Amino acid sequence: MSGQGTVKRQRGHKARLELTRDQSALLDEQASAAITIWNCLHAYWTHFPGRRPTLAQADQAIRQARTDVPFLAALPAQAAQAVLKTYRQAWENFFNPDHPAKRPTFKSKKNRPRLAVDVPQVRNMRILRLSAKWGQVTLPMVGRVRFRWTKDLPGVGKNSPAGKVTGARMVKDAFGWSIVFRTETLVAPASAHQGPRVGIDRGITVALALSDGTMREHGSWLSDGEREHLRRLEKKSARQRTSRPKKTRPSGRERRTYDQIARLRAKAKRRAVDWQHQTTTELAGTFAVIKVEELSILNMVKSAKGTIEAPGRNVAQKAGLNRSISGQAWGRTVTLLEYKTTDRGGQVIKVPAPGTSQTCHRCDHRDPASRNGTVFACVNPACGWVGHADTNAAININNADGSAVSGRGDLGVTRSVKRQPSRAA
Repeated sequence: MSGQGTVKRQRGHKARLELTRDQSALLDEQASAAITIWNCLHAYWTHFPGRRPTLAQADQAIRQARTDVPFLAALPAQAAQAVLKTYRQAWENFFNPDHPAKRPTFKSKKNRPRLAVDVPQVRNMRILRLSAKWGQVTLPMVGRVRFRWTKDLPGVGKNSPAGKVTGARMVKDAFGWSIVFRTETLVAPASAHQGPRVGIDRGITVALALSDGTMREHGSWLSDGEREHLRRLEKKSARQRTSRPKKTRPSGRERRTYDQIARLRAKAKRRAVDWQHQTTTELAGTFAVIKVEELSILNMVKSAKGTIEAPGRNVAQKAGLNRSISGQAWGRTVTLLEYKTTDRGGQVIKVPAPGTSQTCHRCDHRDPASRNGTVFACVNPACGWVGHADTNAAININNADGSAVSGRGDLGVTRSVKRQPSRAA
């Protein structure tokens, strides 16, 4: 609570940047320097096992590196400090048992890390609205840049909502550079949502099955022509990679093939995120309580290859299932539901997952034989209920007990992930 009758709401807003070739090259150089600083920090942090440098020592090392290496000086000082802060937070997330983060590692160009540059302070950004479709922002060591104006930013302009922009981050994807504004607004506390409650079963054949019998489905994120184009490009890249001598860099043609593949995949992701936003907004506005399964998605998508001594079984089938699960982005769906229900006075409740798909919601008889694909036919002679398997699971989820989750990701009575006590790396 930040004031009488108001609360702070922190959000992010992404907008496409309109860059010249020189400005794009400058941001590429800054992002490469940020990756190098991350790798230097990781080497410095892990050089002496059992004895980690302090933040002050790491900060001094960054300052010295930017003085000694001209390439690193391309990154603004504040952005370099943001890399240190992000790296430190990565270790805290790794040691936090409630956070699914993995151990921090080096960022290799081979893995095509995401290029990003942070602007932690907004005082010199000078955000202006130029027209109905365009805005302007001043970026450190880049200059004035236009961006696509699709939403009013708090504190910018006469008719903008009350609040302020607290920082920004430039990120690059297959379509170029974008800027993500971090905003903070003051809003009245949401009144309690008066809608019904619902259980949601997340799946592959049916994206979201609700306990009220309805379903939220979507088609393929790419058209038939786009999927065929992607398939041909992937085969082409495989041929180029095979014909290239080992330990040599990809040719310009091979890099262009990779870029074409990346753009198609990014297009599919954009469509998926758009569908998730529209669907979760509709669900959060309709239902006061939304129950979902508490799934360990990272464990669900682990490879089935096994080891040489104990090779896995049905490896290709499991790999296809893993791709389907990852493509549905179940975790992102829940994350969107969490903050949207909180904004509207509702809540998300996570319930234990075991048994929801094998138990009959009518008689509570549990038997794996009751489910056959998308059909659930209870084998209990005294019941015999028949219906859609995902609807049955959603009803079980709605009837189960669980722990409430706020828009910040709190589990039960524990504190937010961001408010967990720090632990030494």
